[in-house]
Order: sequence, then structure tokens, then C-alpha cells
Amino acid sequence: MSGMQVAPYQDFAKTKLGFEFSNIDYLVTALTHRSYVNEHKKSVSEHNERLEFLGDAVLELVVTDYLYRNYAEPEGILTSWRSSLVRTESIGDAGDKLGYESLLRMSRGEKNGSPRARQQILANAFEALIGAIYLERGYEEAEKFITKHILSKLEDILASGSWRDPKSHLQEVSQRVDGHTPVYKVLSEEGPDHDKVFTLGVYVGDKLMGKGSGSSKQNAQQEAAKAALVAYEKRQSV
Repeated sequence: MSGMQVAPYQDFAKTKLGFEFSNIDYLVTALTHRSYVNEHKKSVSEHNERLEFLGDAVLELVVTDYLYRNYAEPEGILTSWRSSLVRTESIGDAGDKLGYESLLRMSRGEKNGSPRARQQILANAFEALIGAIYLERGYEEAEKFITKHILSKLEDILASGSWRDPKSHLQEVSQRVDGHTPVYKVLSEEGPDHDKVFTLGVYVGDKLMGKGSGSSKQNAQQEAAKAALVAYEKRQSV
């Protein structure tokens, strides 16, 4: 890449990360999607999946270490907290707020993809960015970055209870309040096989308590359970 092409990446690093990369290729690669390489095989050979692999491991270690050192809860609860912090929605949101989407190199088709696909690309790039920071500046700098952009979400997650598995929570509530176990039913399936969207309803007794959509039936069940919990909250304090 020429100096003019690299400049926006260094500007991002200085403004958002607080330092310049001595090896700017780390940052550029972290923001390069596989689809871009497929379209530019003669000039680009590396995409961000290897950096994503590295960054995912660093992210999990930093979050796990922090939770272990600061909380005395049992392993199961800490695992749920960690899952909430590192799930696609959480890190995709962090990537969105960092504002690197305009620097992402991807194919024209991916640029016009679904909101779900966009969020996944942002999340993958965030993990790759952690990998790039780790290689460039070491573990401590990566830890500071993760603390600022991910661990800072923990207080809100604990306050809202969003770390709890919605399906398990709904079962507790529905059995206590209505004496029934929730039943999930597929309401619709839309889209091609590679980008299908499922919509499911969750019924308590014969009443539809919530609907949810997702890229898999499991994700749709989770969203339906969340909607049902909101419905219960409106009925009474749970």
C-alpha cells in the first residue's frame, strides 16, 4: 500500500488506539476480510482470519483472568458472564463504536450484506484488531484495549441480568407464575439456505408469550425467550 493509502489507518491508530503502528501491515490485515483477498488476488494475499484466531484467544484470557481475580462466583456463573462479554453482539457493538467500518476492506457483495452479516464482520475484525495490537505492542496494551472496550460493559450486563440464559430464566418464571413449561414453535423460515432467518414463537400453555428471529432456530429461541421475559416483566415483577 502507498503512503496515502496507509495514512487513514495510522490516523485511526493514533486517534482511537493512542499509538502508531511500527508495522502498519498488522492493522491493515486486521481490517481485511477474506472476500477482499478473493477480489484482489494479484495484489493482496492475507486476510484477517489468522489475526482473529490470535485475538480471540487473547480476549478470552484477559476476560477470564479479570473475572477470576475480581469475583468469587462459581465457574458456571463466571462462564455466563464471560459469554455475555465476548458474544458477537457485544464485540460487534464495540467495533461499531470504534468506527473502523470505513477502513474495512471487503468485497462489494459483503458491503451490501445483511445487518447480521455486517455485525459478524465487525466482530471478527475486532478480534483481529486485538491480535494486531498484541503483536505490535504486547499483552499489556491488548489488555488495556480490552478493558476499555469490553470489560467496561460488565457493570451494565450485571445490572440488567442479560448474562442469564434467557431460555432457562423463562422456564423458571413460567413454571413459577403460570405452572407451565415453555414450548417453542417455528412460525416461519425466510431467505436462502446460506442466509436463512428463522422466526419462532414461545408458548406458555396455549398463549404466545414472545416471538424472536435469528440465523438459527437456537438463536431465534433465545430471542423469543427474551421477548417473553419482557412480557412477564410487564405483568409483574419477576
